[in-house]
Amino acid sequence: MAQSKILDGKVVIVTGAGNGVGAEIAKLAAACGASVLVNDLGGGAAGGGADTAPAQRVADEINAAGGIAAPSFHSIAAWDSAEAIIQDAIKAFGRIDAVVNNAGILRDVIFHKMSKEDWDLVRAVNLDGYFYVSRAAAPYFKEQGSGAFVHMTSTSGLIGNMGQANYAAAKLGVAGLSKSIAIDMKRFNVRSNCIAPFAFTRMVGTIPANDEANRKRLEIAKRMTPEKIAPLVCGLVSDGAADVTGQIFSSRMNEAILFSQPRPIRTAQTSDGWTPETIVSHVLPAMKPSFYPLDISSHVFTWDPF
Repeated sequence: MAQSKILDGKVVIVTGAGNGVGAEIAKLAAACGASVLVNDLGGGAAGGGADTAPAQRVADEINAAGGIAAPSFHSIAAWDSAEAIIQDAIKAFGRIDAVVNNAGILRDVIFHKMSKEDWDLVRAVNLDGYFYVSRAAAPYFKEQGSGAFVHMTSTSGLIGNMGQANYAAAKLGVAGLSKSIAIDMKRFNVRSNCIAPFAFTRMVGTIPANDEANRKRLEIAKRMTPEKIAPLVCGLVSDGAADVTGQIFSSRMNEAILFSQPRPIRTAQTSDGWTPETIVSHVLPAMKPSFYPLDISSHVFTWDPF
């Protein structure tokens, strides 16, 4: 079946597009008619090193298949280099229509052993970098009166996971960043959404198979291939989703999921004001039936992907 040209004429930037989910998004966007800037620093899953080969390879594959792509090798994790990514797209294609913030790194460490470097590097890429790239694109979107952001968040932040305080904090921050962009840029017809992807990538592959729970987790993850994420991304940046903004989605094999967002669920009032003692004796017992347990992602997604 011929591929739909739902993104015909659009220019899409995909960060972290040299491998895994990002590469599949870039390839499908090109197949759907977009001109694609394939951005990847070419670093390792933990953030070290740099290599132009991954981004160049994906761009070459797209062009060889009859699509239109150009590589970009700048890091998202600094203000100036993020601006350079946007300029690469402008120089190559003359405009930008969508930014897919996909680049990411992992440094999983149990919280009480996490170093400042573990925290800083993960935050710099997974949160700061998303802000820098989005901020660099914003004036162009504002000027043309259109644009779409898709940011990769994670159930690590939305729900929770062991040994990922740095990654979870950054990815929950991404959800807040996306919502703020959606609110602030609505007047300019610019939209912003998140996706929490489920896919087996080199980052997920860093999970050690050191116990039965992790071994089972890895076996299930291997069934969730990266190309399953791309259709949701391409749909969200298309004109068909022009009225969709400020939402948090997930893609899990053949499931598309919409996440809830925090809202008040219980209140307690008193005309006399609260004291620490009455908080303990009245408020907390009243609210306790509605408390959330210390779930991790696998406790919530209890069914196998299909």
